[in-house]
Amino acid sequence: MTTPLAEKIKAIILASGPISVTDYFALCLADPEHGYYRTREPFGQSGDFITAPEISQLFGELIGMFLFEAWRRHGQPETVAIAEIGPGRGTMMADILRVLSRLSPELYEKASVHLVETSERLQKVQSQTLVAHKFKIAWHESFEEIPDGFMLLVANELFDAIPIRQFVKTEQGFRERMVGLDADDNLCFTAGVATIDPDLLPPGDNLPLGTIFEVAPARDAVMAAISARLKRTDGSALIIDYGHMATNYGDTLQAVRAHQFDPPLAHPGEADITSHVDFEQLARRAVAEGLRINGLTYQGDFLLALGIRERAEALARGKDIIVQEGVRQDAERLSGSGEGKMGELFKVLAVSHPAVALVPFQA
Repeated sequence: MTTPLAEKIKAIILASGPISVTDYFALCLADPEHGYYRTREPFGQSGDFITAPEISQLFGELIGMFLFEAWRRHGQPETVAIAEIGPGRGTMMADILRVLSRLSPELYEKASVHLVETSERLQKVQSQTLVAHKFKIAWHESFEEIPDGFMLLVANELFDAIPIRQFVKTEQGFRERMVGLDADDNLCFTAGVATIDPDLLPPGDNLPLGTIFEVAPARDAVMAAISARLKRTDGSALIIDYGHMATNYGDTLQAVRAHQFDPPLAHPGEADITSHVDFEQLARRAVAEGLRINGLTYQGDFLLALGIRERAEALARGKDIIVQEGVRQDAERLSGSGEGKMGELFKVLAVSHPAVALVPFQA
């Protein structure tokens, strides 16, 4: 089975030669005709994946508590922009704002809300989800459009969808990994001619042929833009994504279709394509831009420190047994640790300017 985008990519390769993994990644998600985010409804049971805010309101509520504490630690600025890049269906922001309106009516009143969303279709969905807060919200095509001023920023599963470059070890050293055509005109991985600066490679001796190393200049640029903004106007950012704590070798390019992993070249345009985020590199970039790293930890530890179990108990209190068990399972799904569990697979990075101690990273 082929897809319309697969045929388009094959035509590009036949005309101009193999394309980079970066270009393949970008076409899969954002091709104007057949790109995944242009044509699919990715979120929820009927889509291809479920994000943490869609699992339980607990997630967004705890993020709201975190933002309230961050605002306090920053000295309760008079003007505050609460921003989210890539807000999905608006579920997390709805939970954040509901909590803030109860926890701190003062912050809720002062705050303006800024959503960075390029999809008109998703903007409409978000406006419905956030109808109770509609007079506070502005939408932006790019992060740079958000007005200047103190900012509290959240990005959940943003960086994993920003394209990466891959390099593969060959007999001639590391070469850029490309997407080409095999003898049957099917998409396949191949090695190109571009090389990588050896200084960018982590330590490693006698690496086997085929070893993959990933770099993400586009992610670096987004982190640099966030950092520059926070340094200029002050604030904090909370970044949550799946990925690894330390820069290392490995192929993390993956596709998900109908809640199942799918070979990355199998259904371009019809599967969500992502890769794991290198949190060490994000932190390195933030520090280079003059920000303070408040903490880098596992999602599970972060949510447990914020009180997810206690909040789940309160949410379940007085409900019937089935609801109580559902709330408990959702909390465990978000914070549980172990192989492949969200609490361990997802990492949380908090950065700020000026240097402030943010709960739960520092008391």
